[in-house]
Amino acid sequence: MRQLLLAFAATLAISLPAQAEDVTVAVTAIVEHPALDAARDGVKEALEAAGYKEGENLKFIYESAQGNPATAAQIARQFVGEGPSVIVPISTPSAQAVVSATKDIPVVFTAVSDPLGAQLVTDMDKPGGNVTGLSDLSPVAEHLALIKEILPNAKTIGFLYNSGEANSVSLLAVLKAEAEKAGLTVVESAATKSAEVQGAARALVGRADAIYVPTDNTIISALEGAVAVAEEAKLPLFTADTDSVSRGAVAALGFNYKDVGKQTGEIVVRILKGENPGDIAVKVAAGTDLVVNKGAAAKMGVTLPEALVGRATRVIE
Repeated sequence: MRQLLLAFAATLAISLPAQAEDVTVAVTAIVEHPALDAARDGVKEALEAAGYKEGENLKFIYESAQGNPATAAQIARQFVGEGPSVIVPISTPSAQAVVSATKDIPVVFTAVSDPLGAQLVTDMDKPGGNVTGLSDLSPVAEHLALIKEILPNAKTIGFLYNSGEANSVSLLAVLKAEAEKAGLTVVESAATKSAEVQGAARALVGRADAIYVPTDNTIISALEGAVAVAEEAKLPLFTADTDSVSRGAVAALGFNYKDVGKQTGEIVVRILKGENPGDIAVKVAAGTDLVVNKGAAAKMGVTLPEALVGRATRVIE
């Protein structure tokens, strides 16, 4: 009988899922806006799906730098001092701050367009050290094709960006290369802080046939200022961030950032279960959504082709 009981206990132990150990995951973003907030929430959802639940066996810390790089560096140092299991910086500036602050604590960055250009890793396939993550490199050629589909006579694209954000500088280089192939010219207008966004947008009036906003946290955090200029000037505004379409952009082809967060969270789980971050290849996020805004298009003087509306993932009236 005793042997039967021991055998039953052993079988029960094997069949029951292992309880996830208590962990701390510290998340930070350069600023709060819908895409980055969705990425943060996606990370938490992936952790919960893997058995890490806040208030039970997970301490989930979140801090926003409110658009200030100096604050991002301060948060990074604070997190390192607290010694969490993993740090998840969202956006290029936050990732640069965290990677500079620690060589020991595992770091899983996300929403970073160019991890190599931002000097977060030196090899995407074998990052080494304590850092890995997920890139959200925009499909820029497809963005230009989208603009041309809506504005077939467009010749000049106005690029609205923060010249101090490494992510956007990298995207500008990609945009210029792709624009040349498409027979388009790029005109730049920079804003280094959110208060400058409306003025930078206004500087493109009369110089561009459309405004293109990349996944630039400074511009997106103050997008309404650029939208107001675009509506007044009948200058169609497009973004790489799908969450910005409901805020007044004409259209966007980009990632669902909740899914980006989930993909990031899955990497975090691998590390929590014992994998070395330096052995995990940096991936480019999977999936793109097409979101269009009929009302915004009308306010900016354009009509969306029915074929485009028909294949959109989401249509905002």
